[in-house]
Amino acid sequence: MIVEALIPLLSLIALEVILGIDNIIFISILADKLPESQRDKLRYWGIGLAMIIRLCLLGVISWILKLDTVLFTAFDVDFSGKGLILILGGVFLLYKSTKEIFHNTEVSDGNEITSVKKGSFKKLLSEIIILDLVFSIDSIITAVGMVQDLWIMYVSVIAAVTIMLFASKLISQFIQRHPSFKILALCFLMMIGISLIGEGLHFIIPKGYIYFSMAFAFLVDIIQMKKVKK
Repeated sequence: MIVEALIPLLSLIALEVILGIDNIIFISILADKLPESQRDKLRYWGIGLAMIIRLCLLGVISWILKLDTVLFTAFDVDFSGKGLILILGGVFLLYKSTKEIFHNTEVSDGNEITSVKKGSFKKLLSEIIILDLVFSIDSIITAVGMVQDLWIMYVSVIAAVTIMLFASKLISQFIQRHPSFKILALCFLMMIGISLIGEGLHFIIPKGYIYFSMAFAFLVDIIQMKKVKK
């Protein structure tokens, strides 16, 4: 019985970690706006709240499943609660990532890059909570489609978030050391935003395509970075 449950458990943990990468990148980029002494705190709060939100949503899983119910139809497209949340989350992610790209690439006085306006801890945390909610609902509905046992969902969420906690600092430090990857990560978030909007409109973009294209762009950036160093 334990062996039979182990395969879906490990599969779900892997899926939760993959889906959580978007969350980690978003949190890492926002944490970079804070003084160094507060960055770890924001990352831990953001990822910790993601776990709490997912565990709470599992507690009201019957309500979550009702989010797939069609609320209304417009322009021959059926809109559900989940669809509206994904669309709003996608628009928010597009807005934030576009704004960050603008701040990181805008040039003034010849070659100087304008500094990004620093954000307050509470404001940045509230933005993280919004995305936590969007990604959590998508994650929970995906989990329900994979397994039936509630305890497997609880264990997978806790295990995945624990892995994310350890990985978040490494990802954040890597982005800080290599600014070019920050732009790449923001472009990645833009793609995820478009994917969320598409999913809300029932135009599914396979996530494998997105992750493969970003992995390829990441590889090209690493090769270019090594060439520049030489």
